[in-house]
Amino acid sequence: MTASAVGHLVRAGLLVYLGGEVAFPDVHPDQVNTLARRRDLPALLDRHVPLGPDQAAVRLGVRRADFDQVVRLGWVTPVGSVDIDYKHHGGITTVPLYSAEDVALLPVTRPSVDWRAVRAVSAGRRSPLAALTPVVSGEDRLMLAGVARIARVGRAAVVNWRRRHDDFPDPVAGTDVHRQFDRRAVVAWLLAHDKIEVPTGPTLATLVLAGVGAGGASHRFRLDDPWLTLADDAGGEDTLTGWSTDDDADAIAALAAGEFGASLRRLTAPSTGPLAVPGEVRVIDRFRSGSGGLRLTLAWPAGLRGTAVPGPAGGVVRHGVAYAGPGEACVCARHDCGGVVPVSWCAEHGDAVAPVLEWHPGGGIRCTDLSAARASAVGQTPR
Repeated sequence: MTASAVGHLVRAGLLVYLGGEVAFPDVHPDQVNTLARRRDLPALLDRHVPLGPDQAAVRLGVRRADFDQVVRLGWVTPVGSVDIDYKHHGGITTVPLYSAEDVALLPVTRPSVDWRAVRAVSAGRRSPLAALTPVVSGEDRLMLAGVARIARVGRAAVVNWRRRHDDFPDPVAGTDVHRQFDRRAVVAWLLAHDKIEVPTGPTLATLVLAGVGAGGASHRFRLDDPWLTLADDAGGEDTLTGWSTDDDADAIAALAAGEFGASLRRLTAPSTGPLAVPGEVRVIDRFRSGSGGLRLTLAWPAGLRGTAVPGPAGGVVRHGVAYAGPGEACVCARHDCGGVVPVSWCAEHGDAVAPVLEWHPGGGIRCTDLSAARASAVGQTPR
């Protein structure tokens, strides 16, 4: 969180101003700790901390050029501005600020847009939003069917809401048969009545791939709206599906085209810890939707999957199980599965001894099975 964000939280009354500069206030650390433990902190930040154009583009998961089109279309408007002194780049520049909540809600409030396709547009390509017509100021309206589409319910449900709730927004135009409602008023009502919620942000997977072989260079890619399926046994196959740009899809396919596929040095995806695969990663499907978005599916043997080493470069964590169990004199790092990573000064596994080891990815299925078997043998629960 930036210092300016803390300033916004102070102005919202969520933190108490203790002194210092107004833009970068001093606050009590205990208050910060209490606020950080609140489960609704992301929602509070969206509600009270505005975003600059570049930050808004990141929040929406699109290029800055695409967010500029969103502004042109009148789908979001500035809620304030800030003067930034760039000094060596033209002096003071006024930067508009946008509501993070309004930005995050765009995929919900504009369901007719294929946001997956927008997020998959590669650099230098024309934005799919460029062909759309801006809304006329004060005339951003929709009918009951449009309200139902935003809330992902049937039109009859919206009719019932109007009948049961006196505070449902009144129509602002249209006829008795085709009533039109102000979009912002409708969205505010849907939020207040928990009919919709603010998305936490676009989900994406970042992966570092390299061709198998000596000197294979690593390349970083991203997949939007990823779906990661992990097999339960070593004989199965893991799959990762997500939306990609054409250039990235071609590059991934080229890396995986070799006889032994590609090496997944690091994959960071929602709901799982960083993992890596030493080889045999391949592209098994490329699907292009009617809107032009490209969906890519990767697969690899589940038995090769393991925990990624710390750091952005990644690489699978590996260790070996000695055919002869380590004795009391062993000083190598021990693992739950009984494996070790030999060090040169170990009397049992040092350079002079060169033990025979059965290597496997640490944290993978093989490692987990060995850990469970070892714990069962000694009557313990695996850590």
